[in-house]
Amino acid sequence: MAAQIRHAEAHGFDSAWVAQHHFHEHEGGLPAPLVFLAYLAAQTKRIRLGTGIITLPLENALRVAEDAAVLDLLANGRLEVGVGTGGTPASFTAFGLDSEQRREIFSTQLATLRRAWAGQPLAGGDRIYPAGKQLLGRLWQATFSAHGAALAGAAGDGLMLSRTQPRSAEAPHATLAEIQHPIIDAYLAALPAGQAPRIVASRSLFVADDRAEALRLADLGLRRSAARHAAIGKPMVAPDAPLSQLIAAYDAHVGTVDDVVASLRADTTLERVSDIVFQVHSMDPPQAQILRSIELTATEVAPALGWRAAPPTHTPADSPLEAIA
Repeated sequence: MAAQIRHAEAHGFDSAWVAQHHFHEHEGGLPAPLVFLAYLAAQTKRIRLGTGIITLPLENALRVAEDAAVLDLLANGRLEVGVGTGGTPASFTAFGLDSEQRREIFSTQLATLRRAWAGQPLAGGDRIYPAGKQLLGRLWQATFSAHGAALAGAAGDGLMLSRTQPRSAEAPHATLAEIQHPIIDAYLAALPAGQAPRIVASRSLFVADDRAEALRLADLGLRRSAARHAAIGKPMVAPDAPLSQLIAAYDAHVGTVDDVVASLRADTTLERVSDIVFQVHSMDPPQAQILRSIELTATEVAPALGWRAAPPTHTPADSPLEAIA
């Protein structure tokens, strides 16, 4: 992961995001994203570092506030903080919590996080130090629902859209865009007047020089993912389904540069977002192919969609003492 993010920075990517998953190595295997991003902050200079997401109900909100404030200083103001309710019931059980209460817990924890970063007195009158007021404008909420999007918009937070979403029984063949357009609508309707929207859409992407090789590796990875989902009783698609069905079920964009550009252009959601995040999950090819995919994304795919790498800028001092002086 660290090698991929260093490679992404070298090729002009604007940000890198890491997810938090407790106990489930196949979904990422990273329970401590802020610790990992501190490690990356020391290895990078320019790229913004984000959590996509921290499962806030399973955390102590004050500790998240403190750790994030310290990390943002170490990273010279490059931290973005994405949070969400989480969705794996077993994880809540292990933490002694009821998954059915995760939305209520999330709301309470998020309010505490905001209060701490804003410098408001906490119980007993204390305030966190170092302060984290700058992070209030870099807070993002992940959601699958229009209701959650409206809450994020009303708060002025950024909105995080998933790379894939479950289909309802009423619309089993709905496209990802058809599912996510109403979420964006709700967010924009609730956003305070005059505030610029911040919407990041994550998309599964694997681009290679050769179409046949891209499809071969995607086939292997997507069948592994389908088998794992079937084994835990949450089948996305039959593991022996044709590759085209696997790609559709996991909302993947795979192939050569031309293939992937055409596929992304057909996703009308992307016309309405401020940021696009690419990940190779659930295809998960070998590391060498991931690094090549990062190169092709930065040099050919993203420019074809209108992205331009930012010109080199002055790099802040390495020392956090100099950074806050």
